[in-house]
Amino acid sequence: QLQLVESGGGSVQAGGFLSLSCAASARTYPNMCMGWSRRAPGLEREAVATIHPPSDTYYSDSVKERFTRSQDNAKTMVYLQMENLKPEDTGMYYCAADCRADGPWYQQTRRYWGQGTQVTVSS
Repeated sequence: QLQLVESGGGSVQAGGFLSLSCAASARTYPNMCMGWSRRAPGLEREAVATIHPPSDTYYSDSVKERFTRSQDNAKTMVYLQMENLKPEDTGMYYCAADCRADGPWYQQTRRYWGQGTQVTVSS
């Protein structure tokens, strides 16, 4: 059972920067997707940044060119750098892994989820 633990959330003013980290309890296998989703208040959870090995990286339109997803070579750490944050970026951010090929990348079922870390952006 893979466990994912997020860290790095917090509060920031609009235009600011935050960096999130996700630690996996074990080395992930080479073809496992890993990425980030978020749930804004009153909305459904949405995928915002995911990589499908070997190198297909996807970003939602709402975060493209502001967020950058990366990971270490051992694939036990996943990061999300968030720039030019907006109040609408406020929400709980989740690390997720192991996508099922049951739809487009942003709708695929993820098998593993972290507990989430809160991001709050004030105007």
